Parts: sequence; C-alpha cells; structure tokens
Amino acid sequence: MKTFFFVALLIAMLVTLGVLAVGMIGMARGGDFNEKYGNKLMRARVISQGVTLVIFALAVLVGLQD
Repeated sequence: MKTFFFVALLIAMLVTLGVLAVGMIGMARGGDFNEKYGNKLMRARVISQGVTLVIFALAVLVGLQD
C-alpha cells in the first residue's frame, strides 16, 4: 500500500509541476495563449494541488494505522 501512495503522490506532484510550468511560461509570453488558457491553467493547478494534498493526507493516515 505504501508503494501505491508513493507512486500516486509522485504522479500528482509531477502533474502539478507540469501545469504550473505551462502556466508560468504562458503568462511570461503573454498573448493569445495566456488570454485563452491562463485562468483554466490556474484552476487546473489549484485542483491538482488539492488532489495532491488529499493523497498525501491519505498516505499519512494509512501510514499511522500500520
């Protein structure tokens, strides 16, 4: 079970990092891409951070029960 949470947490963190990087690059460049996708990327980042925190909390709770 620990391996599952480790892999899930790693994937969730990488997704968050990817969305953050695309959003920052898009914001730095500006233009149509930022106007069209800026808010969507910010929402996706917040949601992915939330999912990452939930996975982390579940991993801690399961780890405490072992």
